[in-house]
Amino acid sequence: MFTHLVTGLLTGWSLIIAVGPQNALLLRQGIRREHLGVVVTICIVADVLLIAAGTVGIGAIVLLAPWALEVLRWLGVAYLLWFAWTSLKSAREATGLKADTHQRSLKSIIVTTLALTFLNPGVYIDTVVMLGNLANQQGSDGVWPFTFGAMLGSISWFLVIGYGARGLSRYLGRPRVWQVLDVIIAVVLVLLAARLALG
Repeated sequence: MFTHLVTGLLTGWSLIIAVGPQNALLLRQGIRREHLGVVVTICIVADVLLIAAGTVGIGAIVLLAPWALEVLRWLGVAYLLWFAWTSLKSAREATGLKADTHQRSLKSIIVTTLALTFLNPGVYIDTVVMLGNLANQQGSDGVWPFTFGAMLGSISWFLVIGYGARGLSRYLGRPRVWQVLDVIIAVVLVLLAARLALG
């Protein structure tokens, strides 16, 4: 059970730690200390709900069509390897992140956060399909420990990236930091793909 929890935690971190639009917004708001609590809360609640929906939804599919689990397993392997490749490509680009100086209203920030969360196709691929797929590969005893681990990964990441951004602002602008982070993500994803492929 603990192993599944840790696996879910590491998987959640691997899929969420990327310089995407949502994380970029969190970093900027953290650096500026502007409506940060609202942004963090929206991101956490949305991710927890999407992860749970993925686990339940994929589980329902497996019950109706057991062969779908095998299909999803190999799709998961392919996706994890593709994600690892994109992380390595991102590391080669070596770009940093800087906060903008434009003041935004609370309403604008809420709308922006919701849009970046729910209108991004990647969130459904990563959070719903990918995590739901991996959760249901853990066996009956490991499904929900893995899911809770993935939720813990999201919660901890959003809190760290949001509230830690202020103190890390001078480092987050350095391309080298994101290079190292992207390489670590790629390695973890390849290991997860290998484990999934080996059943």
